[in-house]
Amino acid sequence: QVQLVESGGQLVQAGGSLRLSCAASGRTFSTYAMAWFRQAPGKEREFVAAITWSGGSAYYADSMKGRFTISRDNAKNTMYLQMNSLKPEDMAVYYCAADVIPRRLPANQAREYYYWGQGTQVTVSS
Repeated sequence: QVQLVESGGQLVQAGGSLRLSCAASGRTFSTYAMAWFRQAPGKEREFVAAITWSGGSAYYADSMKGRFTISRDNAKNTMYLQMNSLKPEDMAVYYCAADVIPRRLPANQAREYYYWGQGTQVTVSS
């Protein structure tokens, strides 16, 4: 079992920055590829970014490239999402997720991830 707890979501003005954290406990954190997804009201859960188990490679949704940075610290069992130049359309509940299947590349589909956190709300005011 893996437990994931997100934090760091809050109200921020457009153009501002936030750093989200995802703290993991349970089975070996460093074994899994992990990802961030987000879900706005009335919309499907959307891929944001993913990172390999080692942290050596990261992948982003096109709309987040250049603004968001995913990282992880396996020694601290924590994954991060640095979000810069936030826009009102970035407002959503952000979820972290962990995969349990070794893949050549991290998945970008929510259905491929087995463990999920409870989410943290990011609100961006215009």
